Amino acid sequence: MEENKMGVMPVNKLLISMALPMMISMLVQALYNIVDSMFVAQISENALTAVSLAFPAQNLMIAVGTGTGVGINALVSRSLGERNGERANLIANNGLLLYVLSGIVFALFGIVGSRLCFRAQTSDLEIVELGTQYLRICCLLSTAIFLQFGFERILQATGRTIYTMLTQGLGAIINIILDPILIFGMGPFPRLGVAGAAYATVCGQVVAAVITGVRGWRRPPKVRDMLHYAGRIYYYGYSNIIMQCLYTVYILALNIILAGFSDAAVTVLGLYYKAQSFFFIPLFGLQTCIVPVLSYNYARRAFARCRRIMRDSFLVSVLFMLAGIIAFTQCPIQMMNIFSNSAQVHARPLGSVETCNKR
Repeated sequence: MEENKMGVMPVNKLLISMALPMMISMLVQALYNIVDSMFVAQISENALTAVSLAFPAQNLMIAVGTGTGVGINALVSRSLGERNGERANLIANNGLLLYVLSGIVFALFGIVGSRLCFRAQTSDLEIVELGTQYLRICCLLSTAIFLQFGFERILQATGRTIYTMLTQGLGAIINIILDPILIFGMGPFPRLGVAGAAYATVCGQVVAAVITGVRGWRRPPKVRDMLHYAGRIYYYGYSNIIMQCLYTVYILALNIILAGFSDAAVTVLGLYYKAQSFFFIPLFGLQTCIVPVLSYNYARRAFARCRRIMRDSFLVSVLFMLAGIIAFTQCPIQMMNIFSNSAQVHARPLGSVETCNKR
């Protein structure tokens, strides 16, 4: 085995070559939901609210995908750092199987739990119906996004993050093209409304999964290896899954509380999280990048290099958070205008000083 660039390339250059493509690809991934919301908002306010209420369940999928990916990244990179290519392949094989099983579990949730998820958050029957359509399609075809996660994490663990950026970009372009075609009905395609937004998103994910699968595909594992390596993967990834699942519960609870005031309040919360993703999701990309780099160098006992990687990554994170603070404090209305010009969305009856004084 020749030396991987994660162990020899200068730290600044390494973070740029690996983290920058990953951060761009995660920004593109954030674009999926944002583009959906922009087009869905043109249907009706209820349609926009329905897509916003689907966010907790979609975030749960991302939690499982990201957490499993952390375990795969850490173990594959560490094995490569120890020059154990055979074990790295076994871990990658089992990781892909876990992603397929995750897709099956969420498909079952889409069939059984989609309507229950929306009925817990709103009593508006139109929103429940529209949201159930959207979420059910995303869940039934979620194997595509899970395989995309798997192939990308394998490529990241070996230092080839540029493929992730290219495939995510292509998936987003397909999603943007298909959104107006399937939502409003153009040419031979019928008008599908909210369901069209879900199909457009899934089509982009399928294309990205197929392209990354060309380089990330691994043969299925042997049965005797499955439990051992699955346990190792989740040992490193379970904390990430739990943290993001708690975040999902937090959003779900806020939706239920805000639904007692108005559906517009729930919409505003959903739009806030979509705008927030512009600043947080690139940092998730940085996180998924430094996990394999740190694992590889830790296995090589290059501790000074690990400290340098952590320091530089921390500085980048601080800069992103400062940019987010400036954006949300200086131009919140302009950010909301990207999604909706509704008077109800822009009204501030609950947050105004006058209302607080009266109460």
